[in-house]
Amino acid sequence: MKNFKIAVIFGLFLLFGFTNAQKIGVIDTRAILDKMPQYKEAEARLNAQIDTWKSELLAIQTEYAKKKSALDNERVLLVGDQLKQREKEVADLDKNIKTTTSLRFGNNGEVSQLKKNLAVPFEEQIHNAVMTVSEKNGLGTIIDKKDSNVLYHEKKFDYTEKVLDILLNRTPEPEKKDSPTKKSKR
Repeated sequence: MKNFKIAVIFGLFLLFGFTNAQKIGVIDTRAILDKMPQYKEAEARLNAQIDTWKSELLAIQTEYAKKKSALDNERVLLVGDQLKQREKEVADLDKNIKTTTSLRFGNNGEVSQLKKNLAVPFEEQIHNAVMTVSEKNGLGTIIDKKDSNVLYHEKKFDYTEKVLDILLNRTPEPEKKDSPTKKSKR
């Protein structure tokens, strides 16, 4: 009797475990973003701004190199206040280069902040689309290949295209099912 109760309880646990098993899906956020034209436009604008800042920084660095070279060449001819003023100009340019580099291209600089701000609205759209796909397909968990180490997954568990269908207002392609080929009658 005791063994029977244990077997029944064990059977119920197994049954409960199988009925509550979660379905897992996989998406690739990087691929989704690459196929969104709005994201590409925003990224192109950001890259144009970054190129502008790089050229401004390059101009400052070029000016610094010229003034430093000129100061090194004329150092023996300069005296007193002239020497101090030229050294101060060179030091100010050097400080300006370091400050600009840090403010624009540092870890918490303008570039990294703009990249984070660029992604936020698109991440929200993707999240909403993922929620819709999850509800439609009864998924308990969706893993992003970009953020985790997905070593292998079957194509049938990849919901990237379904998320893109929602985001780009595309009509989803009908799922292909393997059906046995029928022999034609002659």
